[in-house]
Amino acid sequence: MLSARKVVQVMHEYHPPLAGRQGLRLDFNENTDGCSPRVLARIRAITAEELARYPEREPVESLVAEYLGLPNEQVLLTNGVDEAIHLLCETYLEPSLEVIVITPTFSMYEIFAEATGATVVRVQSGEDLQFPFEKALQSITPATRLIAIASPNNPTGGVATREQLLTIASAAPYAAVLVDEAYYEFHGKTVLSDVVGQQSLFVARTFSKAYGLAGLRIGILAGPSEQMAMVERVSSPYSVNIVALAALPVALEDAPFVASYVEQVKVGRQRLEQELRKAGIPWWPSEANFVLFRVGEKHREFVAAMRRRGILVRDRSRDPGCYGCVRITVGTQVQMDQCLEALREVLAELKPSAEVRV
Repeated sequence: MLSARKVVQVMHEYHPPLAGRQGLRLDFNENTDGCSPRVLARIRAITAEELARYPEREPVESLVAEYLGLPNEQVLLTNGVDEAIHLLCETYLEPSLEVIVITPTFSMYEIFAEATGATVVRVQSGEDLQFPFEKALQSITPATRLIAIASPNNPTGGVATREQLLTIASAAPYAAVLVDEAYYEFHGKTVLSDVVGQQSLFVARTFSKAYGLAGLRIGILAGPSEQMAMVERVSSPYSVNIVALAALPVALEDAPFVASYVEQVKVGRQRLEQELRKAGIPWWPSEANFVLFRVGEKHREFVAAMRRRGILVRDRSRDPGCYGCVRITVGTQVQMDQCLEALREVLAELKPSAEVRV
């Protein structure tokens, strides 16, 4: 009888609650306003001839590299950040090696690492859920071959400083250090320019969040030239589809659209934090397009009550260190008006016990 590899049989699974998502979708950190109208017009203009061709990634990669201020050979377009993570795991990991993952964080780091048979070393954040810099440094061993750090981190919204990230990269010269900047646009700080001078530093970006292109699955992996040549050996030349390649240049050109949306999110994030503060609900300062807060024992009731009011939010209680926590994606001004009204009603209805704010 055919059997999957043993590591696949025992690895963690990721099952996002995608079914039945009717209402205001503040649960998946998507762009809640959609993509640029210019992008939509370009997609609608795609011809049958374009769709009949295999996608040519390189011309768009050159545009993106110029946009990022990097040489072409240091940039690879990927099928979302997920593929970037997968490629790094496939390029550098073996069963005898180790991967450092800061928890709580994005689940796919562990899943792709476990699939290679490598050992996942989980470095748990403290009660404040801030980046555990010292613990991460102490976890590096000669067997460490990949260190995955999301900054800003999901689901906490916290960040690692540039100095911390570069120190870790220097302390682990034989490990690929991935800095996942999926929420970069809402934070504004990056280590992208440092990939030129570092031999093991990689940066991943996505167009799923601020740009509103989650359905097209397109992202970026940037790193040292000689290492990117190795990563490309395990990548498919056709993993980024023709629709995404047609839309991306237009999305980059429409900077005012992205800037306007990001500004709305930043204002909405402050409003949400202020509302939680007034209600005595513990929350964590965020540099992303979401806020994590602790409802406590009534976290399931909270999510269900918000859903009844037409608003989807995400229960993160299963994340390490996040019991009783809920995450709300921040949307536009109008959407946050609706969200905050529902939030006040639900908090009054449930009266969750107040805890000390983090």
